[in-house]
Amino acid sequence: MNHYMLPLWNGEGLATPKYGTIAMEKLLEQVLAIGCKKERLVAKVFGGANILGMSQAACPIGRRNVELALTTLDEWKIRVAASDLEGPVGRKIIMNTVTGVVLMGRGKYKE
Repeated sequence: MNHYMLPLWNGEGLATPKYGTIAMEKLLEQVLAIGCKKERLVAKVFGGANILGMSQAACPIGRRNVELALTTLDEWKIRVAASDLEGPVGRKIIMNTVTGVVLMGRGKYKE
């Protein structure tokens, strides 16, 4: 499971999974390393909320995170089996790593 905060690592500082480009690569590397077959992988994508209350035009980080995830999965030919994306509130995700079942709740909307 990934939970990245920013879409792109700019090459400066530590390349940590808080950046989507790093997180996506590391997750794929790790699942393949333990023997998963890429053609059998499916993804569930959640997030991209605009929780700061700024206009998406001024600070589209959530949207850029979503675009990175969906574009990368498409390039890797990994099917998206479920998603809940963007909007004004964050999400809480609980995932059963044995069954793949995901429970999701949304935060409260604040005006």
